[in-house]
This record gives sequence, C-alpha cells and structure tokens, in this order.
Amino acid sequence: MKIIIHGGFFSESTTNQETKIAKQNALLRIVKEAYFYLNEHTALETAVFAVSLLEDDSLFNAGTGSQIQSDGKIRMSASLMDGTTQKFSGVINIEAVKNPIQVAAKLMAFEDRVLGGEGATDFARKNGFDFFSTEIPQRKAEFEEKLKSLGVGTVGAVVLDANGKLAVATSTGGKGFELPGRISDSATVAGNYVNRHCGVSLTGVGEDIVSNATAAKIVTRVTDGFSIEAAFTKTFQELAPYDGFAGAIGIDSKGTIFHLDSHPSMVFAGFDGIEFIVFE
Repeated sequence: MKIIIHGGFFSESTTNQETKIAKQNALLRIVKEAYFYLNEHTALETAVFAVSLLEDDSLFNAGTGSQIQSDGKIRMSASLMDGTTQKFSGVINIEAVKNPIQVAAKLMAFEDRVLGGEGATDFARKNGFDFFSTEIPQRKAEFEEKLKSLGVGTVGAVVLDANGKLAVATSTGGKGFELPGRISDSATVAGNYVNRHCGVSLTGVGEDIVSNATAAKIVTRVTDGFSIEAAFTKTFQELAPYDGFAGAIGIDSKGTIFHLDSHPSMVFAGFDGIEFIVFE
C-alpha cells in the first residue's frame, strides 16, 4: 500500500518559514491519518478521505481557505478518478460546500458525472450537502487589499491499495481574483488522471497544465512502457517552451512513488512502505 499527497506551492500564501513548517506538519499528519484509513478502505475511498482532510485545513487552498474570485465569490473545483473502472467524476465552480471532493464522489454513482456552476451546487444541496462558507479572514483581507501576488494552489492524493488498485483525487480553491466562470485543471484529465498502471495529481497554473495535458500524458506514457520517472521527466520538458508552472505527484502499479515540479516550491508527503516522509 502506498500514498502520496500534495498541498500546492508555498507561494500560494504567506511564504515565511513558520508557514512552511506548519504546512509540512499538516501534510505529515494528514498522510499518516490517510494511510491508517487505507488499511481498511479502498484506494478510491482513501483518496476522497485524504483530500477531504486537506480541504478542511485552512492552510491549503481548497475547501476551507479557498481563494476569492474577482466578483467576491468563492468557486471551487474537485475531481476523482478510479483506476480500475476508469470512472471520472467532478464538480467545477461549485459554491458554498465544505468538501467539493465529497460531492464529486457522490457523482460517481450517476450517469452524468461532471457538473459545473449552479448545477453542481444544486446537486450538492439536493444530496445532503448543506451551505457552508469556506471563506477565512486571511482570504477576505487579501481580496479587500487586492493583492497582486496571487496563489496557485491545489491539493491532491494518489493512492495504491492492498489489492493493487489505484485512485486519485484533486481539489482546488482557484488562483484568486480570476474571472467568474474560469475552469481550472483540477476537474479535468489534465490535472487528475489514473488507470491500472499509474495515477497522477497536479497543482500549479491550470492554464499551463491544460495546455500540456500533463496528468493524462504522464499516465499514458507509463501505460506505454515508460518508467514513471521517465514519463514525468519527458512531460515536464514539454512545459519548458512556455515556462509552464506545474507540480505533480504519482504512483505506478509497482508502488513507485514520484514527484516533480517545474518551479521548486511545492510540498508533498507520502508513505513509501517503510516510513512517512515529507518531500521538498
């Protein structure tokens, strides 16, 4: 059993050493809790569980603590994919729910599995997800001061369970001050993709990640015989011509954990079968 999670880039908020340490400690706590959960649950269930914990921690830009868009509203996106069934579900620009990833998980049972905007929010209300404000004072202050330094954060998890099944989950609170209606990579196969061979979750600038079809490319290359390291390396080389800003985590069916970022400042935590590790 293996698990790796990410909490976006340090640059998404205050970048002082105290905040960095707090994020590292939070990731280590969450990955430990998620690994113990994995002992009695599937990869898919654990991916949702891990990302829910990340969404609940205001240190990260997903769920509680999400960025505010240019019209003063918070809109979030999240998606989930099962490597065995190849089912993908997601919500795009959903509003006022505590855990967008759990709404995405609920959609797994439906024929129409990706919903956006009001449709996603209405679905959540009709299926037991009550109104919940994910705004925190820090985000409100940033919005009111019209900060120029915007965040590029997302959270995600890739999980390999005891039965060799892979799953991924990714959630984002956006980049902040974006145009209403903007769609990030997190609820697309560019930012969140898995099959029986490999699973990958992304963070960074959504437009760069979508342009490169990053997650789908990495997984496809592993499926076609690349090692996970070679697949990551080649795909990230293709971000270079336009200085694409991205970070990714992945696990292959052999249990190999790998991560890479184009602008090093991302934080990861994982369990490699021997010990819990925070990667930098």
